Amino acid sequence: MKTIKYFLVRFFCKLYLLLYHRCSVSGLEGVPQRRPLIIASNHCSHLDPIAVGVSYPERLRFLAKEELFRVPFIGFVVSAVGAVPVAREDSQRAGVVLKILLELLEAGESVVLFPVGHRSKDGRLQKLEGGVALLASRTMTPVLPVFVDGGFHAMPPGAGFPRPGKLRVVYGETIYPDQAPEGCSEKERRQWILEELERRLRSMEADSRAGG
Repeated sequence: MKTIKYFLVRFFCKLYLLLYHRCSVSGLEGVPQRRPLIIASNHCSHLDPIAVGVSYPERLRFLAKEELFRVPFIGFVVSAVGAVPVAREDSQRAGVVLKILLELLEAGESVVLFPVGHRSKDGRLQKLEGGVALLASRTMTPVLPVFVDGGFHAMPPGAGFPRPGKLRVVYGETIYPDQAPEGCSEKERRQWILEELERRLRSMEADSRAGG
């Protein structure tokens, strides 16, 4: 039943994104075959998890605050496409979140993370937090940068219903933790991953704003 629900919701979400948001996807040809992956995306809108989740060719898992599951339509969709609910108090405890993510990766599941932590208030990429780099360095899991363009215009924080703005999902170049500079410590490897991720996401943002 869960599988049927997933494919039905995925189909209708794809149709919704295509018709209502004229959503386009690029860069999937560069996604590596190696699994699992950590997909790291910018975050400006409640539409971002849906856009990433249904544009990716395989099922993804991601953490979402319990409150999101109570948002009409959005809650139903994120649940169907693989979200794992996390209580507000647990979301603020790094150890609990890390344990959940480690279990998902160990089970072979690819996960979506939003390294900026919270939705952007102005639509621009915010400073990245270190959680993605920590998880990638500890598990040596490749990180796939993704940039969702148009989410802030279509459904900014506080909006009750999305506007028919165009969405574009861009998949970038994968970061491999084992390609960090030779001889670096784990802390230096985490910093390298974080800097590479921020550099690539900011480059994707610049291309988006330039119309590329």
